Amino acid sequence: MLPRSGDILHVTSAASPQFVARPIMFRVIRPHDWSTYHGWVWLDGYELNAAGDAVERRSIFVQITGLRQQNGPGHRITPGRRPR
Repeated sequence: MLPRSGDILHVTSAASPQFVARPIMFRVIRPHDWSTYHGWVWLDGYELNAAGDAVERRSIFVQITGLRQQNGPGHRITPGRRPR
């Protein structure tokens, strides 16, 4: 499933080798509909700092299966717990 506008993703080496040394948090603006390799996608969005603030606009090329969706900067949704 493609990420949607507003999704916050933890992007690591599982998504692309370019993130081996430094994984990032990323807020999606939009996925592109450009033709790519199967399972890969170009995403426009913002790299986020530890506080969740946008620090740089970027376009990244990643494997969809390697992306980890976050509830907010640094917060995972855990089954049985409701986000505050």
